[in-house]
Amino acid sequence: MKRILLFLGTNLAVVLVLGIVMNIVFSALGISTQSMGGLLIFCAIFGFGGSIISLLISKWMAKRSTGAQVITTPRNQTEAWLVDTVARQAKAAGIGMPEVAIYNAPDMNAFATGAKRDDALVAVSTGLLDNMTRDEVEAVLAHEVSHIANGDMVTLTLIQGVVNTFVMFLARIIANVISSAMSNNNENGQGMGTFAYIGTVFVLEMVFGILASIIVMWFSRQREYRADEGSAKLVGKDKMINALQRLGGSREPEMEGSMMAFGINGKRAMSELFLSHPPLEKRIAALRAR
Repeated sequence: MKRILLFLGTNLAVVLVLGIVMNIVFSALGISTQSMGGLLIFCAIFGFGGSIISLLISKWMAKRSTGAQVITTPRNQTEAWLVDTVARQAKAAGIGMPEVAIYNAPDMNAFATGAKRDDALVAVSTGLLDNMTRDEVEAVLAHEVSHIANGDMVTLTLIQGVVNTFVMFLARIIANVISSAMSNNNENGQGMGTFAYIGTVFVLEMVFGILASIIVMWFSRQREYRADEGSAKLVGKDKMINALQRLGGSREPEMEGSMMAFGINGKRAMSELFLSHPPLEKRIAALRAR
């Protein structure tokens, strides 16, 4: 619950700050959101702004929400092995050395995040360290390093920004048409039109947001296949297959939000269309077919 509240609170703060800044800037520049161009600019700033700010603070958010402790000076053999393994893989993948952290959670998972390829974070759960062999942990680390090397965090942020922009834009265009029609056909006029506009925007953003998430989740699943392949190149596909098979018997992951998108293991959903990760059996089959 603490992680969820922190995630929601941060996003609310981002929206409020963007709203205040945009009102000031739009007033100074004389831009009106009543025009098509002004509305598109408004939606683009909100759509990309929230995603980009979330990316920029992703490392801080991840550490705060999971309680991840960055390994600065290894205190035992396990921590020393983790740092050495990530350093070796990062060098082989051609990226800067990420921060390496451990967070306390019973589920077997790990995630990578960060706005830059050369300044990222790789974190693993205590549950993963306790229940996997070193070869399997090595494969999971290589999967997360591959996410960083592929630039998946930035790409997913840009895709989410585009999707957010068009969800907001289309919802407001359609809502404006409906509210105008209701204003013209109702004696209450402006008041009824305003009420209809706000309500329609709310409903359409939810509907379009659900449909748009299918696009985002599709890309998310593709980058999981790429990260699995990257891990296979770094440590061998047998190690990655064994790690995925081990995950098949694990409990439901506890991570939320953007961290879940970059974890090694994703949550289940009613339809594969809404999964951030492909089913484990499909990931294993794809590796075996390499």
